[in-house]
Order: sequence, then structure tokens, then C-alpha cells
Amino acid sequence: MDIEIKDKNENPLLNRTEIHFDCIYQGESTPNVLEVKNKLVALLDADKKLLVVDKVLPKFGEGRADGYAKLYDSEENLSKIEAKHILAKNQEPQKDEEPQEDE
Repeated sequence: MDIEIKDKNENPLLNRTEIHFDCIYQGESTPNVLEVKNKLVALLDADKKLLVVDKVLPKFGEGRADGYAKLYDSEENLSKIEAKHILAKNQEPQKDEEPQEDE
């Protein structure tokens, strides 16, 4: 999977940088939000706690997706502004939780 950043805009009102990118994954399955987030963190040399991947929209039959991410300047601003469902899909799964068994 490769990521190409198309556009980076500073948004001083919301204390964040808004990033539009292309995710290219020819011959692979569409990457999930956490895979894209990890790649963006490495590409931007950013703090993982301050980056939120909002959307990854695959283009049918092209092997690529359009994406949108936000890089905040502090955790406080991130928690005040971002919706809970966006934060939930950007969190790593908890390793200490055991899968529940159906009886």
C-alpha cells in the first residue's frame, strides 16, 4: 500500500491540519483505517495520538481510495472537536480483552 498526499491545509480555527490523500493498493484488499493511520503517521512523522483518519473511500475497480485525515495540535483539541464514532474507529483494539464465548 502506498499513500500519496494530495493536499494539506492548515485550519487555525480548529487547531488542526487537514490532509487529503490517495491510497494505492493494487492487487490487495482495501486497507482498514488503522493500517492507513499507521502509514500516515510514518509518512508525516506525526504523533499517533494526534492523527485521526476520517474517511477512506475506495474507488470501484481502480485499486485506490480517496482519504481524509486530520492532524491536531493537542489531545485536548482532538477530544473536544472529534465525534466519538470517529475516535472509536481510530483506536487500536485492546490486547488485554479476551474474546467472549457464546454458550
